[in-house]
Amino acid sequence: MAVLIHIRILSTVVIAFLLASFAYSSALAAEPKRVMLLHSFGREFKPWSEYAREIRTELVQQSPWALDITEHALITARSSNQNPEAPFVQYLGALFSEHPLDLIVSIGAPAAAFVQRHRHELFANIPMVFTAVDQRRVQFSILSDNDAVVALRINYLAALENVLRVLPDTKNVTVVVGTSPIEKFWKDEIAKEAEPLTNRLTLSWTDHLSFEELLKYAAALPSKSAIFWELMIVDAAGVVHDGNTALARLHKAANAPIFSHDESFFGSAIVGGPLLLVADSSRETAAVAVRILGGEKPGEISAPPVQFASPVFDWREMQRWGITENRLPPGSKILFRNPTTWEQYRAYILAVMAAILIQSALIFWLLYEHRRRRTAEVEARQRMAELAHMNRHATVGELSASLAHEINQPLGAILAHAETAELMINSSSPNMDGIKEILADIKRDDQRAGEIIRRLRSILKKTPSEVKDLDLNEVVSEVFDFLAVQASAR
Repeated sequence: MAVLIHIRILSTVVIAFLLASFAYSSALAAEPKRVMLLHSFGREFKPWSEYAREIRTELVQQSPWALDITEHALITARSSNQNPEAPFVQYLGALFSEHPLDLIVSIGAPAAAFVQRHRHELFANIPMVFTAVDQRRVQFSILSDNDAVVALRINYLAALENVLRVLPDTKNVTVVVGTSPIEKFWKDEIAKEAEPLTNRLTLSWTDHLSFEELLKYAAALPSKSAIFWELMIVDAAGVVHDGNTALARLHKAANAPIFSHDESFFGSAIVGGPLLLVADSSRETAAVAVRILGGEKPGEISAPPVQFASPVFDWREMQRWGITENRLPPGSKILFRNPTTWEQYRAYILAVMAAILIQSALIFWLLYEHRRRRTAEVEARQRMAELAHMNRHATVGELSASLAHEINQPLGAILAHAETAELMINSSSPNMDGIKEILADIKRDDQRAGEIIRRLRSILKKTPSEVKDLDLNEVVSEVFDFLAVQASAR
């Protein structure tokens, strides 16, 4: 009995342990992965805001786990003063002291530099992904095993060559840069990369101008000029500018086309060319982040730098600045093109063309049938005329005896009258009244014979039938005259 009680107690303990383990595992499974996106200048500063938005979307789509994503901004990057970073480091440390992060994604070069400066004191064991940063801005020598990099490669020489390709007459390019540390860095880099083009281009810089002065300067640029938008974060007056708003104002005021290297600014102000696509970098960043959250070592993940994609151009800007399609690089894609009449109304045009073709076919068929009918009518009339002619010949053949009699009768009468007249004239006392009557009879018989011959010729003549009014009594009388001989004989 005691053994049975001990067995029951042991079974209860084992079941309770299994239930507790299952509940703990379920709790762990339900625990979301904590990810922090660290911005360089602020959450609404282009181009980094576009990268952050796309990375967040890609992370949610690619991650098999629930994610707790937070975003913080390193606004101290707007100046070279690093003293305000200490309170921010303390804030981040206190914020994540109880619930450590599973991954940090730094967006932009200032955020990457901040993370590397405070790696050991704040993020010693937290995996990192550096993204939306040019590979020249990453300090690879001090990367740890917990760091992975999805870098960019900005080819400024190719970007400037694109300006010369689409606008070959360009002589002056104004490069828009401000006074923040990152903008100063890129000013020097652009100058270095543009050295092969010094014999074709003259570069000017805007870091000595306030933004209001820049607008006036851009509105009065000489001909054969272009503007290259790099960054405008802090102007010479110390005013901080959001990239999107500043670019929109510059586009409105400038009298020259604007170019850039980042897709974030495409679609509202820049002409286009080879660009860094936000989607390419963000997709790769999310893929690396998911691999790290799945347990892979960040230091063992190697991602090639994201480079320029195939050129894209804004049709509206091309029209504004007179850029033709034959000047674009091979493989270029044109967006925002105004649809042609064919593209807009293709279905209607095809329907109208089909209706016209059907109507044309019907009209052609009707004309063809009309022509065939006319031809058939002409042929029928010809056949009828030939048949009538043959009928006349047959009729004349059948009436030949009557016709001969009709002709011989007036001829014989004429001969008899002529002989009688001759006898009367040769007499001693000719009867002139009788001779006159004889001559009248001769004349009448001659006319009768001539009429018979005329009618016979008209019957034998090959002419189409005529339609005219006739005296039916006269026709019947003539028929009786023709048939009188045969009627008498029969």
